[in-house]
Amino acid sequence: MALRQLVLFGLCAMVPAWADDTSSQQPRDLFLGEAFYYAQQGLYFDAISRLDAELEQYHRVDERHLDPLHIHAGTAKFSVGDFELSYRMHRKAGRAIKAVLEGDVDQQVKNEAAYRLARIYYEKGEKLNAVHTIDRIEGEVPESVRDDERLLRAQIYTVNGRFSEAVEILEKLEKVSGFEGFAGYNLGIALILSGEEKKGLAQLEKTGQIKFSKDDAPSLGIRDKANLVLGYRLLEAEQPQEAKQYLDRVRLEGPFSNKALLGSGWADVAAQRYDRALVPWSILFKRNPTNKAVQESLLGVPYSYANLDMHGRAAVLYGNALDAFGVEKQRLNSSIESIRNGNFFKAMVREEIKLDSNWLIRLRELPETPETYYLMDLMASNDFQVLLKNYLDLEDMRRRMIAWQNDLNAYEDLIEMRRRYYAPLLPGIDARFRELDSRILLRLEQRNSIRDRLQRLLVAPQPEMLITADERILSMQLDQLEAQYANDNSAAGEEARRRIKRLRGVIHWNTKLDYQDRLTETFTHLKALEADVERMESIYASYVRTRQAATQSYQGYNQQIVRARAKIERATETVAHLMKGVGHMLETMAITELKQRRDRIDQYQIQARFAMAESYDRAVKAQQEAAQQKILDTNDKPDSEAQDNDGEGDKP
Repeated sequence: MALRQLVLFGLCAMVPAWADDTSSQQPRDLFLGEAFYYAQQGLYFDAISRLDAELEQYHRVDERHLDPLHIHAGTAKFSVGDFELSYRMHRKAGRAIKAVLEGDVDQQVKNEAAYRLARIYYEKGEKLNAVHTIDRIEGEVPESVRDDERLLRAQIYTVNGRFSEAVEILEKLEKVSGFEGFAGYNLGIALILSGEEKKGLAQLEKTGQIKFSKDDAPSLGIRDKANLVLGYRLLEAEQPQEAKQYLDRVRLEGPFSNKALLGSGWADVAAQRYDRALVPWSILFKRNPTNKAVQESLLGVPYSYANLDMHGRAAVLYGNALDAFGVEKQRLNSSIESIRNGNFFKAMVREEIKLDSNWLIRLRELPETPETYYLMDLMASNDFQVLLKNYLDLEDMRRRMIAWQNDLNAYEDLIEMRRRYYAPLLPGIDARFRELDSRILLRLEQRNSIRDRLQRLLVAPQPEMLITADERILSMQLDQLEAQYANDNSAAGEEARRRIKRLRGVIHWNTKLDYQDRLTETFTHLKALEADVERMESIYASYVRTRQAATQSYQGYNQQIVRARAKIERATETVAHLMKGVGHMLETMAITELKQRRDRIDQYQIQARFAMAESYDRAVKAQQEAAQQKILDTNDKPDSEAQDNDGEGDKP
């Protein structure tokens, strides 16, 4: 436990909200650090559950200023919304962050909350709410999100038609390191949408030529996208030669390469350079046939050969395309059938598929089966990807609730073991405790009586109250002797009474003489007694706490466990219902997409059949024409030879 707390304490330093120097001297809440520990691993469910529990306890505390969390309460409340946003709990996260906006927190925290909330609205397509929220930001924005906020603001202004403001922001942001590509691309789009076509295309051309590191995949991707958009824009404007140079800039291994290769080929076809169109299409021709651009290239390559009057080659390639389309159609049918049989979700809920930063990589590593043939193509749709993430989250919750049910069973077993251990012991211990308790109460009463008497002696001294035991015994003996000689009138009796009186005087003298010393000694003994009493009361309280802990370790849990089990069962039913609904939506989306692909394959097959037949006809016709020409050439040759021979016969 100590090691765990030490690790969590070290992790607190990693929290961005605690990075400032002023907070370094303040106590840090370990449970808040634990929540960030899970969040930084992508385990947002664990982070939210722990931080929610910590905040709930914090709000139930009477003296909150004694809780270390009170220093970071604003950060904790904001972080809950941030974690919920990362966990795609958009509605709840929006409410949490909105509460921060309206709360009494630092302006920078409010600005960051406004940025998060605006991003939620922007991702949900609520452009008016997004612009109203982003406009609430005033003053300084936290450095960690400052440039991201400017980019988001420009994007929101663009979708709301405020192009001039977006352009002004993006022109400044384009000069910031790390944002050249994203700001440049969005600037080009904003200029085009504002009607400044030439400036927009020039900006996209500029963005498409920015040099980035090979390791900067996002920036390289946005550069490719700028070139792709520019190329297809020029293709639509019937400027194929200009379009081709931009399409050829797209990397061959990037995510936009297939579409760029396809567009490059069509640019050459538009310029009637069919031989050059074969170069990009031949590269695309060999790639994964499930891709739409690859499928189109299967028709494009023979089309180019046909236009080069290589009809035989074109016919063969059309035949190969038909074979490929047939295999693809069979795959599509198998995939549709497999998805309908529920195999898709069995593949998705495998143990190794866990939502984190590498989950898409593990999806690619799934075994190639009918239900996973087109998974990565389907993931290109943001709606499908979000639904799939929700389904995997629901599956994770379902597994957690099964584990929680098992945990409740384990708790019941543990409680029963404790009951069997403590229940037989406690009656005997309680009986012994009651006996000791009565003795303790008696001694406490005696102590209190002595203390009260000593307090009275301070006000009204009574030396006889502090006589020793020997003096008390001697006094009793003197009383007996005095009673014995009380009626003795002889000289001996008189002498005895005189001696008794003198002894009483000695006792009285000693009592008076030593009174202060005796009083001081008595208070010293009382103080020692008080220490013993305090120790006894501490032992008593410790016993009471131990006994309470023993009884509370197995009593009072039944109702809580019953309620928890019922709550988990209701949640399990809700999750099962949601999984069914989300699963149906995923199946519908997947099957609809696959059916559209199948319909497209059908159209490609029809085109390929007609084109193949035409190519065969032209190839046969070309062969026939070649054969006829050969016959004509052969017939013409003997006639010319005969004429040559006749001419030679006339010579002398």
